[in-house]
Amino acid sequence: MEQYIKKIFTGFIYIHILYHASKEPVYGVRMMEELESHGYRIGPGTLYPLLHRMETDGLLVSREETVNSKVRKYYRATAEGVSLLERCRRQVDEMRKEIVDDKPGPDVQ
Repeated sequence: MEQYIKKIFTGFIYIHILYHASKEPVYGVRMMEELESHGYRIGPGTLYPLLHRMETDGLLVSREETVNSKVRKYYRATAEGVSLLERCRRQVDEMRKEIVDDKPGPDVQ
């Protein structure tokens, strides 16, 4: 059962990152804190490869900045990332209506 919960919530993590990266530049430690505030416990060994993969796939773009003598990598959503976020929003909202409000979607008869 746990492996299914982990798989389901991994998708939400991607959406959550895209959401915040579409609003302002984000960096790893801050995203871990944000995700933890929503009950996701994700470590750097999971988050940083995920951010890198999203960048490689064209969903995020990064820039480096020195903060307190340390290099910090900031990520922003690309136009493709924002487009994917909008598509996910529509699908999540449709699922929410069906699951939470118990209203069948348009394809259910």
